[in-house]
Amino acid sequence: MEKKEENSLTKSILEFVPLITFFLAYYYFPNSNNLTGEDLSVEKIIFATKVFVPILLIASLLNYLILGTISKMSVITAVLVIFFGALTIWFKDPTFIKMKPTIIYLSFAAVLIIGLMRKRSLLQSLMGSTLALEEEGWMLLTKRIIIFFISLAFLNELVWRYFGQDQWVNFKTFGMPILSLLFFAFQYKLFQKYIIDKEN
Repeated sequence: MEKKEENSLTKSILEFVPLITFFLAYYYFPNSNNLTGEDLSVEKIIFATKVFVPILLIASLLNYLILGTISKMSVITAVLVIFFGALTIWFKDPTFIKMKPTIIYLSFAAVLIIGLMRKRSLLQSLMGSTLALEEEGWMLLTKRIIIFFISLAFLNELVWRYFGQDQWVNFKTFGMPILSLLFFAFQYKLFQKYIIDKEN
């Protein structure tokens, strides 16, 4: 396995571990006080958040130590997770952690839109050295990702507001990563056309 592939696999694992940890902490919440109903629902999400935040920080640190770099997007995401996680725990209100993906995706979309208005693609700066594309490729990918981020924000709001909390946890853990993988898989032709290092 080449070094680039190893780094990509390591990065993917480190990004997915916190999500799985959140999922397991939520569904295996130690209900020692025999809570039921709304009280149980709130405590489960708060417990999962308490586990998720430090695991995310550890994974981000390992990502930096092992790969020697970390993207600005990952740093911003980690900061927002800490902020909304703290609000969830402090106010004992799951709304904050549920709205976190919406705010993250809309924030990134807004930043990218501002860049396009200035005839620039800020996506390259956010993603770090993950991709090496020609300028036209970055602009096209940026437009597509803006639409994708707004769509994910809409789906997140739809799921947490109109479906049960369990369904939202499942969607956050598995739905969003799967949709992201599918999105980037469908960008193959774009990468093939505009990538600079065509041999790799």
